[in-house]
Parts: sequence; structure tokens; C-alpha cells
Amino acid sequence: MRCRLILLATWFLLSMAIMPSLSADEPAAVEPAKRKLVLVAGKPSHPPRMHEFNAGVRLMADCLAQVPGLETVIVLDGWPRDEAVFEGADAVVFYMDGGGGHEVVQEGTRRLDLVQQWADRGVGLGFMHFGVEVVPDQAGDRFHRWIGGYYEHMFSCNPIWEPSFEAFPDHPISRGVRPFTIRDEWYFNMRFVNDEPGNAPWEHEAVSFVPILVARPSDAVRDGPYVYPQGPYPHIQANKGRAEAMMWAVERKDDGRGFGFTGGHFHDNWGNDDFRKVVLNACLWIAKVEVPEQGVESTLAEGALDRNLDPKR
Repeated sequence: MRCRLILLATWFLLSMAIMPSLSADEPAAVEPAKRKLVLVAGKPSHPPRMHEFNAGVRLMADCLAQVPGLETVIVLDGWPRDEAVFEGADAVVFYMDGGGGHEVVQEGTRRLDLVQQWADRGVGLGFMHFGVEVVPDQAGDRFHRWIGGYYEHMFSCNPIWEPSFEAFPDHPISRGVRPFTIRDEWYFNMRFVNDEPGNAPWEHEAVSFVPILVARPSDAVRDGPYVYPQGPYPHIQANKGRAEAMMWAVERKDDGRGFGFTGGHFHDNWGNDDFRKVVLNACLWIAKVEVPEQGVESTLAEGALDRNLDPKR
């Protein structure tokens, strides 16, 4: 009996000694890799508190810092010197000047080809404010494939006006966004695929399109003046009464996503919660990070809009 008790006690002690080592050998739970978002800010331009791309990108990154599953990287002052920053990116957003000086059309077609390689891998792409404008012969077809449309000089127009965004589609980018009215240089009459008006969803062989921010310019807005050229353009006036898209989203056939956003001229507009939220939601969506049910909640600290402004006269 005594021997049996000794054996049982020995077995128990050995079991307790072995159990921790077995637990230590079990593989630790692996957290899913974060999705990588790269925000690229253009070089300084325009008077103070306008086209504050560097400050705007920093502010966006601060607002996204606590989003689970997202790593946000910023690039300041234009195209990065070290393109390694783009490695592993799941989405890239460009907030910068466009047209013939657009950062993505420099170096011949090299940068365009690089962005096309990202798109072919399903990387999300976003273009904001002046960044939606390209010269058609340089990048029009690419933008049609990447985000469904672009601003075309003398076809699109750029008045400063105050649209009211009152209704939103059932789309992740719209989550938590309430009706808002805000003055900005809101471009409209984009050159969309197949010359679609852009104020309703449509399907194309390359992209599926959904308008996000839609409003109806007044006759006075269509009659001008626009910022440049001042207009008015007869074809803009001919569409009086038509609603226009100032922000839109696409799902590409390469499994990537994209958005265009024509606001963002005035830096202080980032202080509007719903203006800010719809852009932050879009950044998550193109990176394929789940947009919260009430959208990305963010609060700006006192003085946040005065930080990181470019030195301008």
C-alpha cells in the first residue's frame, strides 16, 4: 500500500512538471497582419490654409492611428525619394496637385507603370482634390481603370460653392456620415467612363461605380465664375438641374478598390466631422479594412488644424 502511494505521488509530481513544458511547446496565437495604407501628400502650393496637403495627410494619419488592423504610413512633399515605402502597401492615397504636373505622371510613364503594377495586384487607389485631375492623353485611360473617372480641363469645372449632401448610398464609405453642408472648391462634371454622368451607380467591364457624395448645383453655380478658367462653359450650363458626384467609389475587376474625392481645397474643412469621416471611411474601405458601423470616429485636439501647415506667405 505504501509503495502504491509513493508511486502515485511520484506520477503526480512528474505530471505537474511535464505539463508546463507541453504548454510552452504549443504555438502562440498569431495576430493577423495589419493592412498597410500609404498617404502621399503633394508639395506646397496655393495661399495659406489652401492645398495644405502635408498638414492634411498628417491629420488623416492621426485620425486613423487607433483603427484596429491598419498601419498608416505618410509620405510628405511629393513622390518619395525611396519608393520602398510602397512595399507591401494594400492601398495608396494621393492628395496633391494634378494636371500636367501631377506626381504620378512624371518620369515619362515609369510612375504610371508602377501604379499600374499595384492596381494589377489589387492595391486600392485614392485620389483627392486637384489629384483627380490629369491630362487625358497622359493618364485618362489609367484613371478610368483605377477610379472610374477624372477631372478634365475645360470639360470639368471647379467652382467654389456650398453643396448640401443630404442622402447617401448603402455603402461602407457612408457609414455614420450625417447630412452636411460645406463650402469648398467642389469639382464636378468629371470625365467618367463612357461619359456617364456619375450621379447614379453603373457597371463597366473594368469597374463597378457608386456615387458617394451627390448634390445638385444651382443654376448660379453652373453660370460661374469657376476658379480657373472662370467660364462659364456652355456644356455645364446645358445640364442645369442635374445632380453631380463630388465623391465616388469603384470596385475594379482586378479585385482592387478606388475612390475619387473632389473637395479638400480649404484645410479648415477637416474640422467638419462628417467631411472628415467620409474620407477616413474611404481610406479604410480601399485598404479592405472593415469600416465600423458608425464609421471612423475621430476628434481633433485643440489647435489641430493649425499644426504642420506649410510655410507660406
